[in-house]
Amino acid sequence: MTIRLGWPDVGAEEAAAVAEVLASGQLTMGPKVAEFEAEIAAACGVPHAVAVANGTAALHLAAMALELGPGDEVIVPAYTFPATANAVALTGATPVLVDVDPVTMNVDIDAVYRAVSPRTKAVLAVHLFGNPVDWDTLASAVAPEVLLLEDAAGALGAKWQGMPCGGLGVLGCLSFHPRKTVTTGEGGAVTTHSEELDAALRRLRHHGIEVRDGVADIPRPSTNYRLSDIQCAIGIPQMRRLPELLAMRARVAAGYSERLAGLEAAGKVVVPRAAEGDEHGWQAYVIQLENRDEALTTLRAEGIEVQIGTYAVNLLSAYRDQGSRPGAELVFRRALALPLHSHLTDDDLDQVVAGVARFV
Repeated sequence: MTIRLGWPDVGAEEAAAVAEVLASGQLTMGPKVAEFEAEIAAACGVPHAVAVANGTAALHLAAMALELGPGDEVIVPAYTFPATANAVALTGATPVLVDVDPVTMNVDIDAVYRAVSPRTKAVLAVHLFGNPVDWDTLASAVAPEVLLLEDAAGALGAKWQGMPCGGLGVLGCLSFHPRKTVTTGEGGAVTTHSEELDAALRRLRHHGIEVRDGVADIPRPSTNYRLSDIQCAIGIPQMRRLPELLAMRARVAAGYSERLAGLEAAGKVVVPRAAEGDEHGWQAYVIQLENRDEALTTLRAEGIEVQIGTYAVNLLSAYRDQGSRPGAELVFRRALALPLHSHLTDDDLDQVVAGVARFV
């Protein structure tokens, strides 16, 4: 039997919510969107959340709302899903890739400090796999006028020193892809404390349309990044179950960590954990080991769905001109994502870890 990498935790409640929307005849930009947005804002500790088509759309709209463009630089970690850098590049701004800490896999804050230039407008920090970035230290590495943004795509429910990820930066970007803790199938959101940015995001997700005195205009062109009521109807019960979903993921993560403790103590694997005082969101459980490629190929062939962690963006053709980033490249070669979802049993965890142990 296959041990799946991910398995969305959806069921009868989500199905009933979708049926209700279908019966209403209002499938998009209806009341479920606002209801879903209110749940997201509350979870992230912010007054505003704007639901959008996916996590990449969230990143792109955040960059557009800040009016980033040619001549601007945005510091981005070199080890992340490429959407983080792509969203910056799509505005005409330059993503400046900086290295990551090879243990936490989060951005190396000393590298951020060294990368700041007179053209730096923002830092787009990623709470990778749900592990919070050290926000105070990051803030101290840049001048006050440099904006701090969050790619919190995998960090809904994670907390930095008791404060929710997704509510730390000027803007926070979330994803509701099926491998995330909360899913709408596809979907995303941008969170903010700013009324002005909230208004800009709402215009930009709807072609840039602005209505004044009953007259519609497009002062700045945009695109359609709306999220349907059908998808928001799935997300509302998911958000209301967030503590339960987080607890389930924490249980699985703890099970892996317990089983891997001996290999970690022997220096055979690097096991993920949050810093003291932080709460990991456990969007993924990503270990590091030397024989990653062999483990990946063999375990997949045996029915254990494992995956690479994510990408060393500087190795991709679009960004190769930025040169080597040794930490990102090391992690890219070593990182292995293990199955993580609510259907996993103790026997499944035993089998996964026994499989990993053969390659260390």
